[in-house]
Amino acid sequence: MDLSIRNIEYCKGVGAKRADILRKELGVKSALDVLYQFPYKYIDRSRFYYIHEIEDEDTFVQVIGHITEWHTIGIGNAQRLSATFTDGRHSIELVWFKGVKYVKLERNVQYLLFGKPSRFNHQYNFVHPELTPMSKVKPEMTQGLEPHYNTTEGMKRAGINSKAMRTIIIQLIPELRQRGLVDTIGMDVVQRYHLMGLTEALINIHFPKDMPTMQKARERLKFEELFYIQMQILRQMKRREQNHGFCMPIVGKSFHAFYQNGLPFPLTNAQKRVIREIQTDLKSGKQMNRLLQGDVGSGKTIVALLTALLAIDNGYQACIMAPTEILANQHYQTITELLAPLSRVNCQLLTGSTTPKQRLPIHQQLQSGEINILIGTHALIEDNVQFANLGLCIIDEQHRFGVAQRAKLWNKNTQPPHILVMTATPIPRTLAMTVYGDLQVSIIDELPPGRKPVQTLHYSIQRRATINQFIAQQIELGRQVYVVYPLIKENEKLDLQDLTNGYNQLCETFPEYRISMVHGQMRAKDKDEQMQRFANGETQILVATTVIEVGVNVPNASVMIIENAERFGLSQLHQLRGRVGRGAEQSYCILLTRVEMSKDTRKRMDIMVATNDGFRIAEADLQLRGPGDLEGTQQSGLPFELHIASLSTDGQLLEVARQAALEILDADPLLEDMHNRIYKQRLDYLRITAGNWGEIS
Repeated sequence: MDLSIRNIEYCKGVGAKRADILRKELGVKSALDVLYQFPYKYIDRSRFYYIHEIEDEDTFVQVIGHITEWHTIGIGNAQRLSATFTDGRHSIELVWFKGVKYVKLERNVQYLLFGKPSRFNHQYNFVHPELTPMSKVKPEMTQGLEPHYNTTEGMKRAGINSKAMRTIIIQLIPELRQRGLVDTIGMDVVQRYHLMGLTEALINIHFPKDMPTMQKARERLKFEELFYIQMQILRQMKRREQNHGFCMPIVGKSFHAFYQNGLPFPLTNAQKRVIREIQTDLKSGKQMNRLLQGDVGSGKTIVALLTALLAIDNGYQACIMAPTEILANQHYQTITELLAPLSRVNCQLLTGSTTPKQRLPIHQQLQSGEINILIGTHALIEDNVQFANLGLCIIDEQHRFGVAQRAKLWNKNTQPPHILVMTATPIPRTLAMTVYGDLQVSIIDELPPGRKPVQTLHYSIQRRATINQFIAQQIELGRQVYVVYPLIKENEKLDLQDLTNGYNQLCETFPEYRISMVHGQMRAKDKDEQMQRFANGETQILVATTVIEVGVNVPNASVMIIENAERFGLSQLHQLRGRVGRGAEQSYCILLTRVEMSKDTRKRMDIMVATNDGFRIAEADLQLRGPGDLEGTQQSGLPFELHIASLSTDGQLLEVARQAALEILDADPLLEDMHNRIYKQRLDYLRITAGNWGEIS
C-alpha cells in the first residue's frame, strides 16, 4: 500500500494505542507522515572506543566488552546497581539508579555498550548506559550516523522515546528504498539546483552513511519546504495582481491643504518616497496590498493620514484599525489635532467603550457618507458597522488581529478596499519575504529631523543607588520616567522584580514625586486614567508592565528603565525603548539585569547598547531566537508549517527557492502546464491541512 495512505496504526511496532498518541502529539496519521518527523541530532555509531580513549563528557561513545561483576547498594528508593565492564584491557563502572529490578546482566556475554560518560571522584563512569548483546546488534546500529528524535512528555509516558521512533522508521526504510516515492519537485528543478531526489533524501535524512550525505538530504528537504511556501505566496500575489481596485487618480484639495499647512514638520525623503509608492498603487486600478514598515517614531501616522486624504479626495471613506483602545485613542487624538485646520474632514472614533448613545450618530453618519475617517479597534469589523463607500483600510500592527477578523474588512464594500498594513516592528528581510511575501513593501528608514538617538546603558541591579540618583536628576530637569517590570506580582518560582513591590519601593524612595501604575489586569478605564495622568504631566513616574510598548506618546518622558531586561526579547526591548526619544531632549534607556548572565543575554544587551537601528535588531533577534518567538510572528502567517527549514539560518536557500518558484509562475501562473501539475497537486494537498487564508492580507 502507498505509504501516504497507509494508516500509521498498521506500521510495524505501532498499533492502535501508539497510533492514537502519535496522532494527538505529532499530527502523524500515515506512514509517510512519520518519515517527515526529522531527527534533531545524530550520533556517530561507526566508531568504537577503548575505555582508555574516553576523554570528555560531551561525546556519546560505544565500547565492546563484557561484565565481570555487579552488586546492588542501598535499599528502597535509594537502591542503585553498580557493575564493572571491561574491554579486555581496562575496566569502567556502570551505574543504574532507576529501574534496577529491570536491568538483566549476564557474565560471559559480549555486549555493545553505548552512552555518554560522566565523571565522579575524578573517574569516568556510565550512568544508565544502553547495553545490547552483540548477538542482537543489527548492522544499522553500528553504521554511520544514528538519528535522535524529539519526543513529547505524552509520547514518553506511552513508551515512545527517540529509540522507539527510530525503530518505527527503520522498518519503513526497506519498503521506501524498494518502491520509492513520486518526487514532489520536477526533474528540471532538481537537476538545475543539484538537489537530491525525494526518496534518497528521506532515506538519508534518517540513516545517512556520513555527514556530507546527511547535509545534501537536509538541503533538499529544506528547499522543498521553502519552495512550496514561496510558491503559495507568489501564486497568491499573482492572483491579487488581477484584482480590480478602486481607482483614485486625484490628488485633491484636502491632501494639498494638509500638505501645505497642516504638517507639524517637513516630511523626510523616506516619507515622500513611500507616499509616491502608495499613490502609484491607488491610481493603478488594481487593489493595493502594501506593508508599511517604519521604526518607532519614523512618522507612519503622517503617511497613513496623507493616504486617507487621497482616498477622501477621490470620494471614498477610510478606516484605521488599531489593536488596543489606547492606541486607537492615541491615533484619534493625533489625527484630529492634525486635521483641526481642515474643517471639511470628519473623523470619528469607535471602540468597545463607545456607548450605544454615542454609536447611533456614528452609524448613521457612516452610512450617509458624512464620516470621512473612522478610527477604532476590532469594533470596526462588527456587522452593524456599515460604510457608504469604504475605499481604504489601514491596519496598524496587523499581527495583533486574527486573520478571520481582518477578512471581515473585505466585505465592507462591493469590492475589496485598498489595504495598507503598518508595523513598528521592523521585520528582517527573510521573514518579510515569507510572512508578508505577497505584499508590496514600503520602508520608512529615516527619522524626522531634530530627533536625538536614545542613549542606551546596561547596568547590573547592584547599581540601583546610582540609577535612583539619575532618576531624581532627570525629574528635577522637568522630565518624566517609565519603569517597566516583567511581572505584576511576586512569584516564588521566579526570582524577578515585580511591579507591585517595585511601585512600593519607588514610593518610599521618591516620596516627593507622584507615581502612576499601569498593568494588564486593571480595568480599561482605570488604565486609561493612569496613562492620561502621566501624559498630562500630573505624575512624574509611570510604573508599568509591557502594556505600554504600544500606544503611549509622551514627548516629555525621556527615561525608560527596564527591570530584569534579560527576560525580554530584543524586539520587545526595542519597542519599549521607542516610548522615549519623542521630544527634543536627550533620552535614555537603562537596561537593568542580574550580575550573572547567560552568553545570549549578554549578546542581547550588547546589541541594544550598540545600535538603535530596528532592522539590525530584528535580524539579530531572528538569529538568536528564531521566528517563532519574534514579536509579531506568533501567528506566523506562514501558509505551511516548517519542519526542517529555518527562516533565521536558511535565508540564502529561501532566496534560491523563491527564484525557482517565481520562474515557474512567471511562465505558467495557473500551473496548467502538464509539467507543472505536480506543483498544483502538492499545493492542494498542503492546503487541506493548513486552511486557506491566502486571500487576506
